Amino acid sequence: MMRQMARAATTTDAFNAVAEPRRRQILDVLARGEAPVNDLVARLDLAQPQVSKHLRVLREVGLVEVRDAGRQRMYRLNGRSLKPIHDWVTNYERLWSERFEQLDVLLDELKEAKHREKEDGDDDQ
Repeated sequence: MMRQMARAATTTDAFNAVAEPRRRQILDVLARGEAPVNDLVARLDLAQPQVSKHLRVLREVGLVEVRDAGRQRMYRLNGRSLKPIHDWVTNYERLWSERFEQLDVLLDELKEAKHREKEDGDDDQ
């Protein structure tokens, strides 16, 4: 019998919260500026209850802030809370950059070797 591990709550931290694609879409929209729920509903083509649920999760982990503006609640991105994610991804970005540089060097070497082969083949004729 296989034991199932308990699934981590999506509200525990920013990493879990942004693992959900719709929440990332909401963050993308809010990165362009503050917006009320109805604008998010229209832009994302989601039902209002879904957007509200995702906003609640994002608020609970601190990725989104809300303020009252008359009868509307305006949501905005809290960039400071994205810093741990940025820092984590930056480590991988360095690794990727190093590997791409190594790949560029290898490709240059292969091109040079092919060019030399071609020149050597032209000399034989």
